[in-house]
Amino acid sequence: MLRAVRAALPDERLIYVADSLYAPYGERDDDFIADRTLAIGEWLVSQGAKTLVVACNTATSQSIAQARERLPIPVIGVEPGIKPAALTSQTRVVGVLATAVTLRSARFQALAERHTSDCHFILQPGHGLVQAVERCDVNSPELVALLRSYVQPMLDANADTLVLGCTHYPFLDQAIRSISGDRLTLIDTSIAIARQLERQLDSFGLRAAPARDQAQAIELPRFYSTNDGQALRQLAASLLGLDVTVEHAVIPSRRTLALESDPAV
Repeated sequence: MLRAVRAALPDERLIYVADSLYAPYGERDDDFIADRTLAIGEWLVSQGAKTLVVACNTATSQSIAQARERLPIPVIGVEPGIKPAALTSQTRVVGVLATAVTLRSARFQALAERHTSDCHFILQPGHGLVQAVERCDVNSPELVALLRSYVQPMLDANADTLVLGCTHYPFLDQAIRSISGDRLTLIDTSIAIARQLERQLDSFGLRAAPARDQAQAIELPRFYSTNDGQALRQLAASLLGLDVTVEHAVIPSRRTLALESDPAV
């Protein structure tokens, strides 16, 4: 998402927060995810953010309504590209790779049900994939073997389209293509979300003015992590080609305060 937003809106100043201390969200309960999403959103508002992109399918599915109700800025969520996949598929069989929390959410179920009348969806939780990307592992033999166990049954069922239902998964596109070749069209909604952000900024009159000097380099995002930041710095270098400083952000919330006071919680 950050990559797509930077490309679409080069004049905007971006703040990126990774909740690395409590990731991955795909293995957390619904209340924890909503609690963290709201806390981080409020922290970003305190830092001067004018719009929030919840760049996580899991967080969107569990907390977007609350975030829009509670935060005083426009909030944009992401969701798996079920509709474009249904429009794309010729075989009418579509694979969906997402976190278990996203797949079980009412928001996702409602989205999928709108398109199930003439399209069969194969839902596959991507256990271990977020952790692999967070380790900067996007092509190891172990990672490819794990992906094959998820993707091959879809190919065997004649799927011709695969929804990448987690914002980590586009970094695995080459590994997926090494398994599927040209048999699968990969659906990644990041560009569509960046365009939606652009429309929202224009609608609310919030879009930054173009830089006077077009030759001026695009300003690097400000990176924050709730952990020590080393992993995020490595991710930015490996996956985005950015050499950045990562600042530590302390963002307490109701659930994490409970964890700190009682490790057994």
